Amino acid sequence: MLVVVLMILNNNICWRTTMPGGTNPSAMAAAPSFGTAWCLRRAAKAFALSHSHILRSNANLHFQRNLCSQLLTVPTSSASGVSQTVQALKGDIDVLLKGVGDRNVTKEVKHILDMARRASLKREVLHTDFLTPPVLKESMQVLEKLADVKAIAQGGYPQAERCRISVGHPEELTSDPDIISALSITGNFQFEPCSHGDFLGSILGTGIVREKLGDIILQGEQGAQILVVPELVDFLMSTLVKVRNVPVSCSKIPLISLDYEPPRTKSFKTIEASLRVDALASAGFKISRSKLVDLISNGDVRINWITVTTKGTTLKSGDIVSVSGKGRLKVGEINSTKKGKFAVELIRYL
Repeated sequence: MLVVVLMILNNNICWRTTMPGGTNPSAMAAAPSFGTAWCLRRAAKAFALSHSHILRSNANLHFQRNLCSQLLTVPTSSASGVSQTVQALKGDIDVLLKGVGDRNVTKEVKHILDMARRASLKREVLHTDFLTPPVLKESMQVLEKLADVKAIAQGGYPQAERCRISVGHPEELTSDPDIISALSITGNFQFEPCSHGDFLGSILGTGIVREKLGDIILQGEQGAQILVVPELVDFLMSTLVKVRNVPVSCSKIPLISLDYEPPRTKSFKTIEASLRVDALASAGFKISRSKLVDLISNGDVRINWITVTTKGTTLKSGDIVSVSGKGRLKVGEINSTKKGKFAVELIRYL
C-alpha cells in the first residue's frame, strides 16, 4: 500500500489552475490538487477491500481508519494562510461554489468544474459553449482557486460579452485554441433596419441553440457580423437566407475583420437618498420609480446580468443595470454629501 501511495505522489498526479493572461505562482503553490485526492481515495478503498480479512481486530480497525483518514485528507494553505481540505468530492465543489448566488449560474459553473477535472485527469483540452457574462465571470473566479488547470476565455474580440472557456493542463493548453468563427450577414437593410433581436430570432429559427452563438455586432444598413462555433459555419451559410423580410447571404470572415467599436456612453450625476436599484435605475433611465418597480416585478431588470427580485437591492460602484427595452447603465463613482445623501455618477450606454 505504501508503494502505491508513493508511486502516486512521485508521478505528481494533480490538477492546477491558471487564469488567462499568465500563471499565478501563489495560487499554484497553494491551490488544491483534485487529481491527487481522487487517486488517494481510490487507493484507500482498494486497500480496505483487499485487506478486509485481516482488519477485524480493534487494533487493525484503528489502523485502517487512521490510514484512510490520512489518505482522504489533503490539507492545503491558501495565500491568506487559511488551511483548507480540498478533494474532488461533492462537498468540496460546494465550498468552491459558495460565493455564487444565482442557482442557475451555480449549476453551469459546477458543470465547468467537472469539465476541468476531466481535462486535467486525461491531459486533454476541453471547451465550453458560449457563456453568459455572469457564468463566465463566476467560472473564471472559481477556476482561479484550483491547481494544475489553465483556463482561457475567448469571445472573438476584446469587448465580447459572450465567451467560450477552454480548460486543460498547462502543458497541453499552450496557445489560444481556434474555437470561434465569424460570419458576415449582408443584405439591403436601408429601408428595413433590423435590430439585434431580429438577427437573433432569424439565426435561432434555423434550429441552432443560443449557446452555440456568441455576440451579434450590428453593421447598420450593411447587416451584421456574428460569432459562432466553427462546426456551424457551413450550416448557417446554407440555411440563413432571410432576416425578417430582408434576403441575406452569409460568408465566413476572419476574426481580424470584425468591425466593432467601443460602446458609446453618456455620463451624468444624480443626488439620491439611497443606493437602491429602484432609485438609481429610475434616475438613470429617466422613468418613474413606480414604473421601475413594475419592471422589477415582471423580471425585466438585471444587475450584472442577473435578474433582480427586489426593489430594495443596493447598488455599488461598478455594477451594471440592464432594463429590457431601455438598455444598460453602469454605476460610476459614489460620494456622500454633507446632507447624508449620495452623489452618484451614472454612465448610460447609448
